[in-house]
Amino acid sequence: MSILETNTADNGVNVEALLGAREAMTAQPAAAQFRFGATNEWVNGTHSRSTVKDFFGVGQPQSHRQSYTVDTDHPEVFASADNGMTPPEMVLTGLAGCLTAGIASVAQNRGIQLRSIRASVEGDVDLAGILGIDPDVRNGFNDIRVSYEIDADASREEIEAVVAQSQKRSAVFDIVTNPSTVTVSVA
Repeated sequence: MSILETNTADNGVNVEALLGAREAMTAQPAAAQFRFGATNEWVNGTHSRSTVKDFFGVGQPQSHRQSYTVDTDHPEVFASADNGMTPPEMVLTGLAGCLTAGIASVAQNRGIQLRSIRASVEGDVDLAGILGIDPDVRNGFNDIRVSYEIDADASREEIEAVVAQSQKRSAVFDIVTNPSTVTVSVA
């Protein structure tokens, strides 16, 4: 009997479809090549608005059901209007969202019923780098901590294994912990 036949957990994840996609992309590796993107427009001051709608995957253009927008800004303590989360906070929310989605998917695949997941994410930044006070201080996070409270029909060891597997497969965890080539240009 397969996991899908014996799995009674219902965490809202269609594992059968995920495993089917994995099988199809294993057979056709070009289908696994995706390109995600966003547009960003300056609003005023340090406030800007990012929008995502279209992406490329499974060999052709794709679209979300709707456009999604996120406003970013800096808080009033930085003499800004505080019209949205800071860009570093957006990175932290992306990390939490990616890891949490992975936890739900892995738990579903392993037959673990979830009742609740709560993530707390913190990152430490020394503004001496960002403000140009000290050229030896890094601009980005020095340390990021993710802490989970998970209520599930599973032992602590099983939950820790689910979190570890989510971390292993998380695109955002990989982005945050490994360098990526970033090219910035002006048209």
